Amino acid sequence: MAIYDPKSLKAEEFINHEEILETLRYAEENKHNVELIDSLLEKARPKKTATGVHCEGLTHREASVLLACDIPEKVEEMYRLAEEIKLAFYGNRIVMFAPLYLSNYCVNGCVYCPYHQKNKHICRKKLTQEEIKNEVIALQDMGHKRLAIESGEDPVNNPIEYILDSIKTIYSIQHKNGAIRRVNVNIAATTVENYRKLKEAGIGTYILFQETYHKESYLQLHPTGPKHDYDYHTEAMDRAMEGGIDDVGLGVLFGLELYKYEFAGLLMHAEHLEAVHGVGPHTISVPRIKRADDIDPTVFDNGISDDIFLKIIACIRIAVPYTGMIISTRESQAVRGRALQVGISQISGASRTSVGGYTEEERPHDSEQFDVSDQRTLDEVVRWLMEMGFIPSFCTACYREGRTGDRFMSLCKNGQIQNCCHPNALMTLTEFLADYASEETRKIGHELIEKELAKIPNEKVRQIAAQNIADIKASNRRDFRF
Repeated sequence: MAIYDPKSLKAEEFINHEEILETLRYAEENKHNVELIDSLLEKARPKKTATGVHCEGLTHREASVLLACDIPEKVEEMYRLAEEIKLAFYGNRIVMFAPLYLSNYCVNGCVYCPYHQKNKHICRKKLTQEEIKNEVIALQDMGHKRLAIESGEDPVNNPIEYILDSIKTIYSIQHKNGAIRRVNVNIAATTVENYRKLKEAGIGTYILFQETYHKESYLQLHPTGPKHDYDYHTEAMDRAMEGGIDDVGLGVLFGLELYKYEFAGLLMHAEHLEAVHGVGPHTISVPRIKRADDIDPTVFDNGISDDIFLKIIACIRIAVPYTGMIISTRESQAVRGRALQVGISQISGASRTSVGGYTEEERPHDSEQFDVSDQRTLDEVVRWLMEMGFIPSFCTACYREGRTGDRFMSLCKNGQIQNCCHPNALMTLTEFLADYASEETRKIGHELIEKELAKIPNEKVRQIAAQNIADIKASNRRDFRF
């Protein structure tokens, strides 16, 4: 039997099945232990220090107790604490991005994904570099600056060379005042050598969803193809970091397995990265399984309610306070609005999950990876965020200034994020308002920016940001950053 060891490089040891089962037993036994729950909430609470604000976070076992707790007033306290933690480190900024699907050719047999190899009626498509250019221009014309590229796993149709060429194409396109400044990559587990190539290509975050940490379920859900190899997939982040990528993004597909098991496994993975590499995940995503071409989510009997989903988000935020959290347009406007209050710091806007979808006037459905619930335009999403008091941020400065991995985390932990990310968010929002926004959105945005400028702690930074914002409004000067 494998022994639990967060510092091990073997999947069965750092995501240890027996440790998860013991964690779930412990959580069930203590879910009404008010004294313990209160001590955990106090431990996780932000504490002011001489260098900023400190959050200790929680272990997977401690956080599992909170997730199991069903005492209504304690659950409400978790939500309030999650919001407090998020505001302490990310403020009211919400980072904006869009997915870009390059190819839906795939050799895997994943039973929850319409791209699976046996699906013979889905429209298979792979973008040419010219088509990628057109997609990127369409995204730039909306106002996007940050993309997450997606591709099925197919060594013949989608080799690493195709991905690298596509990244080069994306970064090369300057259209009017538009530019994609950060390309995150969500592709299948690969080799250290290929991760080095991705790093050299200038990617931002490497994202790979585990789908499920339950090995037995994983093998059943991935019956054929290279993704069937649980260990190779689960150990991918270690290879990515060995290849020089220090910003990695984790995630599970909630609904495939019991959510408490997945929650514990996800946090154990984060603890493993911290123990081995000195820095945890840059982001954690929380997708739920949704209807797609030949996929019926009701076939999977582990679906979770909106209330449980929001509780998971809050408990992740409490456990890993410095990590960015992502929610996609899989979720409805109502759910996304509630999730923003309890921990989410990044959202997609105006997403199309089909290959070549952005250049189509009507949203195509014949090659979608999943149904999109929130179908609003980027302008509508930006206005909605601002009406709720959030700052939509198109900032990519940290990645471009080399503040990645532990350098970003130290910036986050010492509180300097307020003198860096806050003004960068306001300047990039001003760019969006000047170049892409509707009149109504522009009016709301300029009022919000004036109010938020006053919150920048450092007077010199505040003055420079104000001058840069004035320059953006008055001219075509763009891309100021701290």
